[in-house]
Amino acid sequence: MKPREHAILQAVADGFEEQVAFLQDLVTIPSQRGEEASAQEAFARATRARGYPTEIFPIDLDLIRDHPGFSPVTVDYSNVVNVVATHRPREEKGRSLILNGHMDVVPIGPMEMWSDPPYSAKRDGDWLYGRGSGDMKAGITANLAALDALRRIGLQPAATVHIQSVSEEECTGNGALACMVRGFRADAAIIPEPVEEKLVRANVGVLWFKIRVTGLPVHARVADAGANAIEATYGIIAALRALEARWNDARGAHRHFEALDHPINLNIGKIEGGDWASSVPAWCTIDCRIAIYPGVSPADAAAEIETAVAEAARADRFLANAPPTIEWNGFFAEGYVLEEGSEAEATLARAHLAAHRHPLESYVTPAYLDGRVFVIYQGIPCLVYGPHSDNVHGFDERVSLSSLQRVTGAIALFIAEWCGVEPID
Repeated sequence: MKPREHAILQAVADGFEEQVAFLQDLVTIPSQRGEEASAQEAFARATRARGYPTEIFPIDLDLIRDHPGFSPVTVDYSNVVNVVATHRPREEKGRSLILNGHMDVVPIGPMEMWSDPPYSAKRDGDWLYGRGSGDMKAGITANLAALDALRRIGLQPAATVHIQSVSEEECTGNGALACMVRGFRADAAIIPEPVEEKLVRANVGVLWFKIRVTGLPVHARVADAGANAIEATYGIIAALRALEARWNDARGAHRHFEALDHPINLNIGKIEGGDWASSVPAWCTIDCRIAIYPGVSPADAAAEIETAVAEAARADRFLANAPPTIEWNGFFAEGYVLEEGSEAEATLARAHLAAHRHPLESYVTPAYLDGRVFVIYQGIPCLVYGPHSDNVHGFDERVSLSSLQRVTGAIALFIAEWCGVEPID
């Protein structure tokens, strides 16, 4: 290992307890959808304390609504904010960089199914627990701590670095898109999502939609005279499952996804319906998520979904005359492929080898990532690379602290080589 590499990794180690304390602070602040502002303000305080000019701004729908990467929303964005802190060098000599992460987390589910309160930020050996600990507040701290490590040895990037903490990654991707449209661009980006210390080579796009099925309410004693909206929804779900199976059968035609058993996952994430146990239900809604391959247009996939639902409705005596409606209410996002051979990837490979002592591996994930904003719409390499975590989106979510330290070290080494360094004074 070169002397400077050793010094940077030692600086990460020296500041790691401070990094973990900051992570615990962030985990204790609930930041589910629409509730991100307090956690975002905490992040902004941390960046301003370090002297970085920092902007907090709402996601402006008027700026992004007509962008091809926009995902439709049905919620109020008035309290949904992004934070961007910016480092400027004395002289721009290196390559610029975006360090991106998302502050929003998914719902906690039933509290009684957690071993400890979901926002406890409990530390137990190598693990730190809590909703958002892995996905992805650990990564947010890695971005900032990597820069801290350079400062600790008297260095700073010799290029512009934008440190982004965005909202809406878990449901639309509009936060990262809003940063781009606002003008924050660079030569490369890193997103430390919890991806097992590997580099994401490709990931799927995602669609969110709500289907509303109507029925004919009557008293349960004459149920046959009515139309049960909940039971009719079973046929709609079956049609969506058949579509999911067809899309999975086509995986051989999509590069990088050929070897995955089931890259296209349909999730019926929420169901509501009916008003009274003794009344045939007049309504039922299901909230759905489905994946699409990179290169598949969300609009084309949506049209296939609409056709499948319409065909299923025509086969139902009641729904043939009262077809279900579909609302596109979240992700309407393409997947992406990170093409091999970029200098950014080669730089990360060298940094990873120094920090981990084994070569960098890549893999394909059937999940959404904000990397699509950078790869598709900015045309820059986006390196999604982060720590090992367990139970993300589940109970007892946790992140490995030793893994987090290794990833933070690799990011610090990447910054030093990609951006170059200059003395702080």
